[in-house]
Amino acid sequence: MPFVKRDHQGKITNVYHQYIEEGLEEVHHEDPELTGFLEGTAPDEQKRREMVESDLALARVMEDLIEILIEKGVIYFTDFPAGAQKKMLGRRGMRKEFAYVDNLFGPSDDEQYVEDGDDGESFL
Repeated sequence: MPFVKRDHQGKITNVYHQYIEEGLEEVHHEDPELTGFLEGTAPDEQKRREMVESDLALARVMEDLIEILIEKGVIYFTDFPAGAQKKMLGRRGMRKEFAYVDNLFGPSDDEQYVEDGDDGESFL
């Protein structure tokens, strides 16, 4: 079980694997306060989470960029290696499925559809 050190307000300030000094309190490893402390202060984990979120956002930008370049005829889908084509088709399929599900429920109370006069498409 882990041991914690608390400040004068009772908040966890340090966590130890063993009892190494007086004044430490033994807590269960699933203690919500301990979990919150570890999630909130573990710099490596926080940075890793931020990096993953950044990578996902950039991946979406790259998907959109590729779609634009293909639509404009700058590159062709067949220019990509077979593995990349397979991944792009899979992502395109997933995005269409999610869009279909979202459309089933219609816009929320905050959103309104605006119809584009050129081709009749609706936008949020």
